[in-house]
Amino acid sequence: MESGELETKVLIRCAWEARKKHFADEIWFDFPSLTESITLTGQACALNCAHCGGHYLKGMRSVSEIKIDGSLDSNLTFRSALVSGGCTFEGKVPFEEHLEFLYNLKQSVRLNFHVGLLDGKEISLLKGLADVVSFDFVADRETIQEVYGLKQGPEDYRRVYLGLQEVVPVIPHLTLGLRGGEWGGEERALDALQELGFTGLVFNVFIPTPGTRYALRQPLPVEEVVRFLAKARLRFPDVPLALGCMRPKGKYRQILDEAAVSLGLNRLVMPTPRARRRAEELGLRVIKGEECCAL
Repeated sequence: MESGELETKVLIRCAWEARKKHFADEIWFDFPSLTESITLTGQACALNCAHCGGHYLKGMRSVSEIKIDGSLDSNLTFRSALVSGGCTFEGKVPFEEHLEFLYNLKQSVRLNFHVGLLDGKEISLLKGLADVVSFDFVADRETIQEVYGLKQGPEDYRRVYLGLQEVVPVIPHLTLGLRGGEWGGEERALDALQELGFTGLVFNVFIPTPGTRYALRQPLPVEEVVRFLAKARLRFPDVPLALGCMRPKGKYRQILDEAAVSLGLNRLVMPTPRARRRAEELGLRVIKGEECCAL
């Protein structure tokens, strides 16, 4: 066994022991069929980000699709909604243009917002409207500029995150390898979140997406991702940690998901069969979720 492989196995075992000391023997497996993804901007996005290029907006429903004759559909088939959309050139989702629709929707379902880099006035509008905000946290200036094309820096992410915390529950999301499959400030992001405070954290992993500027890139080596997650589990032994819906498929996901269970993450979205078997082997009681993991 090579030294790197041995190190990984030791980290996984230590991380699992840390998890056992702080959490019950249970794990959440989320299959979010009852959360609808809504784009407030249709397929339009001013940023054309290097990792997305508007691709993921195509799989969301638009506001007009959830209206009948101009009013909210009273026969909703979902219990919650991820409210997202393309960003403006300033890096924010313009949700304030749809407040009437959102307040009507709020009467029937819970709302998880993806908002981007809002200002203080916009943040205040979320009070009483958002049940939770999923906030993509980035702590590396070069990554922000390369991926999003934004002039803002890590200090702006800190400012918005702190502002959101004052009015609504916030679950930070950290995408590993966001900079086209290269590490770019992920450890600094954990440093910042530790300083700022957080009650839960969702990890995603960069996916090379056809039609984007990063289409030909490769995700981070899965072994490196596993080690990062194990170290995060050891660093935050009593904080709920999740593996989100954005991560590579195929063999990569099979390896990652099984390791994520073994090293003690608290929840996985759409886990592979190998991950489900691993949870059974570890004696974990599976709690099945049907909505977004941030909810």
